[in-house]
Amino acid sequence: MLPNGVLTWAEIDLDAIAHNVQAIRQFVGPTVEIIAVVKANAYGHGAVPVARAVLEAGATRLAVHRVQEGVELREAGLTAPILLLGYLPPSGVPLLAEHRLTPALTDRETAALLAAQPGGPFPVHIKVDTGMSRYGLMPDEVLPFVRYLATLPNLQLEGLFSHFATADAADPAPMLAQWATFKALLAALEAAGFHFPVRHICHGPALTQLPEAHLEAVRPGILLYGLQPSSEWRCPLLLRPALTLKSTVVRVQSLAVGSAIGYGRTYVVREPMVAALVPIGYGDGYHRLLSNRGAVLIHGQRAPLRGRVSMDQIVVDVTGIPGVQVGDEVVVVGRQGDGEITAEEVGRWAETINYEVTTALLPRVARAYLREGRIIACVP
Repeated sequence: MLPNGVLTWAEIDLDAIAHNVQAIRQFVGPTVEIIAVVKANAYGHGAVPVARAVLEAGATRLAVHRVQEGVELREAGLTAPILLLGYLPPSGVPLLAEHRLTPALTDRETAALLAAQPGGPFPVHIKVDTGMSRYGLMPDEVLPFVRYLATLPNLQLEGLFSHFATADAADPAPMLAQWATFKALLAALEAAGFHFPVRHICHGPALTQLPEAHLEAVRPGILLYGLQPSSEWRCPLLLRPALTLKSTVVRVQSLAVGSAIGYGRTYVVREPMVAALVPIGYGDGYHRLLSNRGAVLIHGQRAPLRGRVSMDQIVVDVTGIPGVQVGDEVVVVGRQGDGEITAEEVGRWAETINYEVTTALLPRVARAYLREGRIIACVP
């Protein structure tokens, strides 16, 4: 249990984060930049501490999705280049310029607004849609747009990038088709006299499968956190999960046959049970779909969840685990003794993916940051 009455918290192993960055660095080599993706509060791990850790470990740039995420990093004192991967609304241009963030441009209005800001020149990247059908210019729109940007003296054409849709799938054909489209675009731009010094298309899964596409930079996201990108493909790098989600036993009681547990009485006790109450629920980001499906670790053994997940707490069956008492540590995601529950497993129980398991963690789940196995900081 953490001090100040904290009952539920996530421990973030910054040494594991550093290890994962270094594993990626070893794979891509010394000349390829690592753009560390720390959007969505670093996939729930905490943007500022993780950003510092990845930069110390060898990443050279950061990537977020929204202006506010970049501002948070700047206000924490981080000076590395920060790329916005998503749409920049015109109202966000002054804030972006003030904090020296790098946009992913796709429209002339935003480009012109940025060029008119004081303090330039501003480096910009261009986002190309090669097969996601999300954000970005279509390949045939890029050259006219680049020619327009070249007329704006306050902008620096620094980067061009795209994103793979299926690099974590068993079939490589769609990924290779996107890569062919991107290569053809790069060749056309070079032929027209436009060179971008920072070209990037590989996220985590792609960087291990398609080394020829490393170009000047790669953009690992989920791999930084030691998590597997999908069930169809496993990363060959030796990564270490960085997050352990913990809570505390706050009540132990014996339940008689016929007792019903939780809202809706969805679980009825069929034989005498010892039940433990654990203060974690969907108000913390622990999915309600885990009701009557999930499990936690107590004394290194699995305790299945009984009844519905409520906003603040769950009930687990500890009948077969001797000696459980108030104050005992509960591991919701991670290792305890010989037992382990992975984020991937929780994702399967909740009919989702490990990305959502960690990014769903809400602010009232305290984050404790570890170095060499010791807590060095806690937020809040």
